[in-house]
Amino acid sequence: MTIAQVSQKYGITADTLRYYERIGLLPPVRRVNGIRDYSEADCSWIEFIRCMRSAGVQVEALIDYVTLFQQGEDTAQARKQILIEQRERLQEKLEQMQETLGRLDCKIEHYEQCERAAEEMLRRKAEERKK
Repeated sequence: MTIAQVSQKYGITADTLRYYERIGLLPPVRRVNGIRDYSEADCSWIEFIRCMRSAGVQVEALIDYVTLFQQGEDTAQARKQILIEQRERLQEKLEQMQETLGRLDCKIEHYEQCERAAEEMLRRKAEERKK
């Protein structure tokens, strides 16, 4: 696949794809006559990167992971450790987000109660005027 096709498929700009490759986040992509030719394996890396980045995994951690991956199976434990550390960070972030969600729910409920009380008061006043 060309860079334009990959860019369109994954919703990532060509500049971003080039940047990912330049910083080592994406392993070097094979070139044919100087033009990047993305393989299925390259696309799998892109999917992995997108998934990890959307979850908030640090770019630096992903670069370390890719670098270790390219060094071979002897680095499997180190790669696993990176993933464990990032999972722990994500778990903490998720817990913080759950707490924030709970607070927002309470605030929304408070406003809904206030709205119901105000509506009830207006209804009573309207009924009193009818009498």
